[in-house]
Amino acid sequence: MARALTLAALVPALTGAAACAPDAGQGKFSPVYGGIGTTLLDGDLVGFKVTMRGARDRADVDAYARCAAAQYALIRGFGFARHVRTNVDRTGGIWHGDAVYTISSALPAGFRTLDAEVVVRDCGAQGIPTV
Repeated sequence: MARALTLAALVPALTGAAACAPDAGQGKFSPVYGGIGTTLLDGDLVGFKVTMRGARDRADVDAYARCAAAQYALIRGFGFARHVRTNVDRTGGIWHGDAVYTISSALPAGFRTLDAEVVVRDCGAQGIPTV
């Protein structure tokens, strides 16, 4: 009598096999940063459009926009930025990010704030270009 395999029996087997199999997407990370566009939207509200190839996921595009926002804040004489939103999409291998940040001289209220100097330093260490 043949024994039917249940999903519960397959999950541990498949998980173990997946852990041993090399992931084709885990090669060397070598992004190509396509550029940064900035637009002053209103007072302290700034829009950033970034493009890149070779992103692993949306987080890489978000990091690129965050680096741009932090450098922009420093260029304008501000020390902080606060993330408002980031939209990310991919078209034919090119990732596009459309982010909005507020910039300020004092630490803004909220959870998604950036200390611009710290972020720019971290971006440099990771090889992510800024404005």
